[in-house]
Order: sequence, then C-alpha cells, then structure tokens
Amino acid sequence: MSTERVNPPDLSPPAGFSHAVVATGSRVVFLAGQTALDTDGKVTGDTLPEQFERALTNLLAALTAAGGTPADLARVTVYATDVAAYRTRAAELGRIWRELAGRDYPAMAVVEVVRLWDEAAMVELDGFAVLP
Repeated sequence: MSTERVNPPDLSPPAGFSHAVVATGSRVVFLAGQTALDTDGKVTGDTLPEQFERALTNLLAALTAAGGTPADLARVTVYATDVAAYRTRAAELGRIWRELAGRDYPAMAVVEVVRLWDEAAMVELDGFAVLP
C-alpha cells in the first residue's frame, strides 16, 4: 500500500491528524468500534488516558490480525463522552497514540456522544485501513 498525507497550506496546520489521506492498495479493512474492553468483555481503566490506550490497543490488535500495521490506517474516528476532557488530556492522548501507532497520522475526527454501548466506556475508536 502507498499512502500520501495531504495537508494543504490553506488549512490550519494539523496536530495529531492529517487533513486527508490518499491510500492506494488492494484490500480495505473496516475496523469495528473498540472500547477499553479486556478479554473478559469488561471495561478497564478509570481515566480517559487509560481507556484510550486500551481502546487503541484493541483497534490495533484487530488491524494486526487482519494483516495490517498502524501505517495502513487511512481513517479513525474517536467517539468521546466528554470532548472537553479529551481536549484537556490531548497532549497525553497524543503521546499514547505516538507510542502505539507512530506519527503517520490517519485522517481523524473526534465526536462527542452522549454515551457508548458500554456505560463505563469514555472513548471508542473505529476506522479503516488500506492494505497492499
């Protein structure tokens, strides 16, 4: 797969995301929403960063099982129950992202939701990847 991150100079500089990703490959992997569930199906983590790290780990595990890598991610949507808290912890969440997924950011959006499927969940990530 080849990807090109497109960040036009007439848009504000992106921080922790790309404005657009042009991906060329032969397989598209759609990744279901992942929260901070452990292998027993229980939400883990009492803080947003703890839950974000587990949700991202789960998303990347699904991607890896499908034959992909974090660099193959073309789009990720983050659903947060409290965007203000997400913004407050953005630097820490960004550090977690870079440690787990690197600096090749996909196109991303953060959306505030009233609640998630699991009531204890604070964050959910879904997305898609394009593989060679």
